[in-house]
Amino acid sequence: MPNSTLKSMDFERKNLSDDTLLELYKNMLKPRLIEEKMLILLRQGKISKWFSGIGQEAISVGVTMSLNKEEYILPMHRNLGVFTTREIPLFRLFCQWQGKVSGFTKGRDRSFHFGTQDYNIVGMISHLGPQLGVADGIALANLLKKNNKVTAVFTGEGGTSEGDFHEALNVASVWQLPVLFCIENNGYGLSTPTKEQYNCENLADRGKGYGMESHIIDGNNILEVYTKVSELAADIRQNPRPVLLEFKTFRMRGHEEASGTKYVPQDLMDVWAAKDPIENYQEYLIEHQILSQEKEVELKEEIVHEINEALEKAYAEDAITPNLSTELDDVYKAFVYQEVRPNSEAQELRLIDAISEGLKQSMERHDDLVIMGQDIAEYGGVFKITEGFVEQFGKERVRNTPICESAIVEAGMGLSIAGMKAVVEMQFSDFVTSGFNPIVNYLAKSYYRWSQQADVVVRMPCGAGVAAGPFHSQTNEAWFTKTPGLKVVYPAFPADAKGLLATAINDPNPVLFFEHKALYRSIREDVPADYYTLPLGKASLLKEGNDITIISYGAGVHWALETLENNPEISADLIDLRSLQPLDKDAIISSVKKTNKAIILQEDSLFGGIASDLSAMLMEECFEYLDAPVKRVASLETPIPFDSQLEQQYLAKGRFEEALKQLLSY
Repeated sequence: MPNSTLKSMDFERKNLSDDTLLELYKNMLKPRLIEEKMLILLRQGKISKWFSGIGQEAISVGVTMSLNKEEYILPMHRNLGVFTTREIPLFRLFCQWQGKVSGFTKGRDRSFHFGTQDYNIVGMISHLGPQLGVADGIALANLLKKNNKVTAVFTGEGGTSEGDFHEALNVASVWQLPVLFCIENNGYGLSTPTKEQYNCENLADRGKGYGMESHIIDGNNILEVYTKVSELAADIRQNPRPVLLEFKTFRMRGHEEASGTKYVPQDLMDVWAAKDPIENYQEYLIEHQILSQEKEVELKEEIVHEINEALEKAYAEDAITPNLSTELDDVYKAFVYQEVRPNSEAQELRLIDAISEGLKQSMERHDDLVIMGQDIAEYGGVFKITEGFVEQFGKERVRNTPICESAIVEAGMGLSIAGMKAVVEMQFSDFVTSGFNPIVNYLAKSYYRWSQQADVVVRMPCGAGVAAGPFHSQTNEAWFTKTPGLKVVYPAFPADAKGLLATAINDPNPVLFFEHKALYRSIREDVPADYYTLPLGKASLLKEGNDITIISYGAGVHWALETLENNPEISADLIDLRSLQPLDKDAIISSVKKTNKAIILQEDSLFGGIASDLSAMLMEECFEYLDAPVKRVASLETPIPFDSQLEQQYLAKGRFEEALKQLLSY
């Protein structure tokens, strides 16, 4: 029998059937019994870590049962009930937690850091905040498809302190996206109590600041959760809008089991123990003769049997045998490049015009492609690359965004999860720092972790030579070439830019597409008028010679061309990399083996740049062919200055010719 001293909650069944009332109970009971088993296994050393949701089951179960199975849910650590209510086989869950191949991440991640398209669940990453913006992207896809679907995303009260929370709510409100933002206010962020997390009475009050409807719900009352969320979800499907929900609950165990609960006052634990969502609801069902004690025992025995059977099966599965090619092959989603040759005559275009034309033709080719960025709609972007796009494609697909780079990158990820494509324009590549986390931790790692492609291109207007100073002139490609899972493209010519941009958009992997601002209007060449593609990872040999190999990309290519024009006696291979990841290693190595000398020119500062990796590669692969050390030429180890004279001193351009001649005479 349940503890008779418990204070009964006010359960209102409204028009719910007995079957629904029992289903709610069973769906709460299942994660509770699994958790109790996990705590035993943790003490036995059979699992390494556990984040307990005991006492919070009503929220996970109530929200999940309120949504249709084809609607996405983005849960957190303490939302086991989401996974079990969506009827994921326990065998697969247990394999996930044990790092077995039948889990969802092939042993590459643990606990709830995974998603599954089969059950429309998108798991969190440890940084907490990014999933809120991802939910925006999924909801945006639903809005564009007019499919009347709701998306639910969870966070804790601690996560509401992150900037991503505020960005995601703001975007959702401005765009009126059908999202349920579910805050599980469970008292503590690890050991930090709510009074040290925020200084408003209720987190739901924050909805007012975003012009967003909000509600406070008793997170331990399963009937209140289920009926209220069901009502809201039904209304949002017909009247799309975001809603902020604050579920009042409590974390009865530690942040994770190792942290314990010594920092929690005992009287507070006692108060919330009396509000246990399962024991109170069980008492209610028995009191109203909806559940018998015999049925209760039967349900528990049935679930315990299912747990034990699945555990035995999971334990019996062999441990993962590391396979090098499998690991490397799963960093990127396989992409079969399809060459599209141009059929039209060429026309002379500037680099900026070629990028605009390539983007427009990709929009025409892909009806599911959405462009997002600051001022890109009617204004056409600060560089006017998207000028006229709104008139052709409409504001649904050419979307002005608030100044919130993080949430917009995350929204691009959400569009990809929902089967669409996204191009995100950073107004300047320097501003990518505000969206750095979702690029390097979410986009880059999603396919490797749970086979979810990130079909997102981030356009990066970059580079110096325009007297724009330290915050508008960086060329920061090395931040991303270091990150497995990202592709990095950096064209130097209009025809290359157009064809490579088309391929980047076709590629289902995340691509950072760098566009040098100083080249936008200074470089012209003939460009095919119609749509065509060029392969990523294929360098261009601009000049052929025998004395030395010059390797560069972006503006550096033009500096090298100018130097060679001024020194016609120099016989050099000039390689324009075009793509930094993937990298055309064969073209570089074969050239250096022929010329026996190599010089690498980059606009970025020297230390940690891609020139260093290329130099190391050549020393390893071509050492016996080299007649001199590999030379690197780069910009100064300072931020980029504003004054034109200081900028010229900063840039590598002014030092390249001398370095080239010194290497030739070595």
